Amino acid sequence: MSGHARSLKYLLGWLIAGTRGGPTRIKILEILKDKPQNANQFATLLCMDYKTMRHHLEVLEKNRLIVSVGDKYGVTYFLSQVMEENYNLFEEIKNKIGKK
Repeated sequence: MSGHARSLKYLLGWLIAGTRGGPTRIKILEILKDKPQNANQFATLLCMDYKTMRHHLEVLEKNRLIVSVGDKYGVTYFLSQVMEENYNLFEEIKNKIGKK
């Protein structure tokens, strides 16, 4: 495993297993794998407060796991290229968490 992949593995592990928001972030990444969404669509889909959803999206974007296009309420989120290329790593970590 390259150094880059290893650091991504630690980052993903921390963001989805090491924090309270992990289960929500897992759902966000799974949804984005299939279809880009905006914060309002996520809040509705996951029955969550809009401001809480924005927080999770900001954390994921700040850590370069997702990217956004557009502005204000029209901002749409996508998986980042790094996340697309390493989606199997995400699934591996997610499956380990599920077994605990």
